[in-house]
Amino acid sequence: MPTLTRRGALGLGAGAAAAVGLAGCGTLTPSDSSTHAGGSRKPGGGPTHTARPLGDGSTSFTGKQPHQPARPEPLEPGQEPPQFVIFSWDGAGEVGNGLFPRFLDLAKEHGASMTFFLSGLYLLPESKKRLYDPPNNPRGASDIGYLNDDHVRATLTNVRRAWLEGHEIGTHFNGHFCGGYGTVGNWTPQQWKSEIAQAKAFVKEWRTNTGWTDLPALPFDYDKELVGGRTPCLLGQDNLLPAARELGWRYDASSPGGRQIWPEKRQGIWDLPLQQIPFPGHRFEVLSMDYNILANQSINSTKAPAYNYPGWRQQAAQAYITGFQRAYETNRAPFFIGNHFEQWNGGIYMDAVEQAFKHIAQEKEKEKGADVRLVSFRQFADWLDVQRPEVVAKLRTLEVGQQPTGGWKEFLKDTTAASATATASQDAA
Repeated sequence: MPTLTRRGALGLGAGAAAAVGLAGCGTLTPSDSSTHAGGSRKPGGGPTHTARPLGDGSTSFTGKQPHQPARPEPLEPGQEPPQFVIFSWDGAGEVGNGLFPRFLDLAKEHGASMTFFLSGLYLLPESKKRLYDPPNNPRGASDIGYLNDDHVRATLTNVRRAWLEGHEIGTHFNGHFCGGYGTVGNWTPQQWKSEIAQAKAFVKEWRTNTGWTDLPALPFDYDKELVGGRTPCLLGQDNLLPAARELGWRYDASSPGGRQIWPEKRQGIWDLPLQQIPFPGHRFEVLSMDYNILANQSINSTKAPAYNYPGWRQQAAQAYITGFQRAYETNRAPFFIGNHFEQWNGGIYMDAVEQAFKHIAQEKEKEKGADVRLVSFRQFADWLDVQRPEVVAKLRTLEVGQQPTGGWKEFLKDTTAASATATASQDAA
């Protein structure tokens, strides 16, 4: 299996299951140690309709998801675009270290939404592992560990809470194969379709697979909820996209490293990659993911000497904050951050993410500050989809750290005005 390289590094993408020094292999272990984002919060914290069980009752239809932002609207002529920030979590398994509820609490405190890329295997008991038939790998195989029953239950509880509080449940697929013959980097579109179908089935059939009847159903229809994901180690996007397009996905977050510029579509799907951001104290940049920062600090070691921790914690936090500020003060490109519920190097990366989150949230909450929105990938895709194509194309002309010539009012004036005129003419006709 390939090891992570320094500088940009491959995305680990293992959710809470990464091995020391490997690109997303190993077992998941416990730790050693309101206004809503993007719009006004709608009243009520839970479903407003009677739940309608789906399938075996593992999931249910409960109506429109609570705590969603107001309907997005196109930018007005000359209007400054919002600064979108998306925090995402690979794997989204809760293993008793309290990290899943910790960040749900943080998001709730600041009226933010996030995306949780759930690994399907985290809802499948190890005793039933032979239900998983991974492409090009033995039945039941996985390069991440299966969770014990207590942790499956905790994951179910937190996934349910996440959706009810307005967060998105995407997918991180299943077995997280990053090397050898069975790597996801070699899978065909048909094999990706099989992997996705299985990831969905493990979510939709957890009650059958576990035999549990004392936990409530997940309050969403996963066939409709699932509109995007992130592949293990950021591999295999080229062959994933045809399958994702056929399944009606809206976006994919699997590109192996992007830049802080406005996104574009690939094969009809929004390509929303992790990004290269400034790395304090270095001339090179680092990918906006906790494990990639770790790989550059401790050369893939998740248990480096503790005397390094204070400096590394601050360096990681400043990398995120500097990346945010660079976009916020210049081209307003959306900022994407990837994380894992892990206590690597004493938990410093979780502390760094929280510090950066609070810094960004303070900008959002300033009375006279610009429009900062802490949203999910799905909510951001909603906003992109209502923008005029020529406006997004104009935004894409801004390079990393480039301010709009003449300010936003001047920069977007002609494009949006022309679009508005054309739309008015069509409406009149």
